[in-house]
Amino acid sequence: MQVQRILSNKALLKGLEKISEHGTSFQAVTSLLMSLSVRPFAIYSTPDTEKENRQYAVSNSICSGLMKFAMVEAVALPVENAIKAIDKNPQKYINSETLKNLSPRAYKLLTQTMKLGVGFLTAVPKSMLTIALIPVVMDQLFSPKKTDKINKDNFQNNNNSQKPAFTGGLSKGISRIINNNKIQNWATKFETKDKDIPKHITAATDVLLTSTSVIQTKRSRGIEEDRKLALIYNNIISTGITIAGGYGVDSLIKSKTGKFIDQFKRINAGDPKLSKYVEGINILRPAIIFAAIYYGLLPMLSTYMGEKIDKYLNK
Repeated sequence: MQVQRILSNKALLKGLEKISEHGTSFQAVTSLLMSLSVRPFAIYSTPDTEKENRQYAVSNSICSGLMKFAMVEAVALPVENAIKAIDKNPQKYINSETLKNLSPRAYKLLTQTMKLGVGFLTAVPKSMLTIALIPVVMDQLFSPKKTDKINKDNFQNNNNSQKPAFTGGLSKGISRIINNNKIQNWATKFETKDKDIPKHITAATDVLLTSTSVIQTKRSRGIEEDRKLALIYNNIISTGITIAGGYGVDSLIKSKTGKFIDQFKRINAGDPKLSKYVEGINILRPAIIFAAIYYGLLPMLSTYMGEKIDKYLNK
């Protein structure tokens, strides 16, 4: 009875619904908070590493979190709001044949892929801007000649000002994608993989981000030459271990999560928003796992190894 009360708690269900509707935003906020707090603390706790390499790693973490939040939110919120409008009034945007042929599970897979795909599509410009911002943050935080602080209020205001008010038109554009027969066939074919899609998109986004970051770091004129390789190795090691560890841990707990979801479905079987709640769980699980590994456990290891590899190869 206690478990039933917890899993049917209104606050929990409302939270899962919000995560489902704003999956990309949820991941961006999680990443921002971790990038500004947990990861810098872990990096500065790394033993036997040069101060400058730790400073660059901290600056990279801060810039990455800020730029991911700004760029994803600027693009993701209109997409999420447009899909939410379709969810509330599907008859207005989706034709009757699609409503008949596309199962609720396939529809959720399709729309969630669109929302999470925003992070992938913005990965390259986000990474380029992150590397360009690192010298600025280094000067602001670690240069004794600089005393000004980053104006976070202006950053937030600029981000909010980029939210376009054209949800209705965007909903119509997204509905055309949903009404496409080939897209529907894809969603129907892979609807049973809805637990894995968020995880795969997160991993692919991380690979694209790191690849772009490596290229831009090499080209950067604002990053000191003797610090570039350590920063590059740090990013590569972080991404590699995060993806490998994330998939490994996720696979270990998937069976238990599956049992939990089955129990959750039974308890909330009569709720019309059940599919949204399950979608929220499937977003929350990989987000927590990847965040815990990437921001909590990994920074010390990657900072230490990045510096040691750099020194070893440049003896």
